Amino acid sequence: MLGFLSARQTGLDDPLRLQRVESTRRVWGLELNKDRDVERIHGSGVNTLDIEPIEGRYMLSGGSDGVIVLYDLENSSRQPYYTCKAVCSIGRNHPDVHKYSVETVQWYPHDTGMFTSSSFDKTLKVWDTNTLQELKILAIEVLDLEIQAEEGKDEKTGGTDKSSRLYLGILETADVFNFEETVYSHHMSPVATKHCLVAVGTRGPKVQLCDLKSGSCSHILQVSQNYTVSFDFSNILHVISYSCFAGHRQEILAVSWSPRYEYILATASADSRAKLWDVRRASGCLITLDQHNGKRSQAVESANTAHNGKVNGLCFTSDGLHLLTVGTDNRMRLWNSSNGENTLVNYGKVYNDSRKGLKFTVSCGCSSEFVFVPYGSTIAVYTVYSGEQITMLKGHYKSVDCCVFQSNFQELYSGGRDCNILAWVPSLYEPVPDNDDETTTKSQLNPAFEDAWSSSDEEG
Repeated sequence: MLGFLSARQTGLDDPLRLQRVESTRRVWGLELNKDRDVERIHGSGVNTLDIEPIEGRYMLSGGSDGVIVLYDLENSSRQPYYTCKAVCSIGRNHPDVHKYSVETVQWYPHDTGMFTSSSFDKTLKVWDTNTLQELKILAIEVLDLEIQAEEGKDEKTGGTDKSSRLYLGILETADVFNFEETVYSHHMSPVATKHCLVAVGTRGPKVQLCDLKSGSCSHILQVSQNYTVSFDFSNILHVISYSCFAGHRQEILAVSWSPRYEYILATASADSRAKLWDVRRASGCLITLDQHNGKRSQAVESANTAHNGKVNGLCFTSDGLHLLTVGTDNRMRLWNSSNGENTLVNYGKVYNDSRKGLKFTVSCGCSSEFVFVPYGSTIAVYTVYSGEQITMLKGHYKSVDCCVFQSNFQELYSGGRDCNILAWVPSLYEPVPDNDDETTTKSQLNPAFEDAWSSSDEEG
């Protein structure tokens, strides 16, 4: 570390190199944080998590009970032991609560004033968080009273119930999109500047794009012999007929926009296929990913399959140059997003028994990027480009359904069917048993922290 600091100070190294090396070291040392808890609100499994990209402070969670919770991850108390409190929740008593399981929640990429949620109740809802600002000062005062009550300074304060009553029913829906089929997944582009489209995957074989500006949902990517694709942008309606559109044949389990190109969309389906689309084109998808790289299906592109089972999860790398997919064939594959080539990186068996979308994530800003994949009741950590399994994060009692990476502090949050949200934070060293054996002690060190320095005198 001192060598990197010296090289940066003298200008011998790019400043980003130190940042990347330290980020990598921190990811190598991820472990369950025993000093931090996330307040338990959900009465059933946690399906989805998302951390806003502006400050990295607020986190959303969606559960099988239809409840959505907004957490503040910042340690305002400055105490070593603390709990990440729920700022507000959309509970069963809320008039706009989802009727069934919430499958996806996502912050608006450019502002914390809005987020979206989709559910098995066939709706996509847009929520306005600006209404929370009206009670922000009052909530802080109540929080101070709660802290005083815990310290025994004020026995008259009621506790967290009072804070909950202040926020009850404050969040309101700004818009609601209704669909004919159950909604499995949705996603907004993190880099879009020329459109406000939300891609939605449903139980049907069509991918729908909802425009937040106009409130319409008319751009549909689907399979049919003869059908009509309509575009409703800027209040101008264009209706064009096409045929032999190579779309999906079964439900869409996952969708994701490219973090590099704002018009490129990836979709994953139960028909064993994953596709890349340019939504400006109506002539069909750009690429149908083929696990055999065209060796077995050169004649018919529609025969290409990405997995030998359902493709129920996908995620772009942070630079958008590669795409990761997971399937119920217990395999994870890495694809070149520019040409759709299977890079043939071998991750081994990646256990996956999920019947719906699997939410996994990748690191950002590391020398060697990592991917975090729910693996039963654990989370498997792999290096993206070599396929090496780094570790298995154990802490949940039941299956893990989602995880999200906080890139500012290299932290990981995971949600499972045990109703818990766990925080995984960097630790410099792995636990070392009380042993005087120097060799054993060195072997316990995380490989990322091993000192590779050697003296020429000692070598001699």
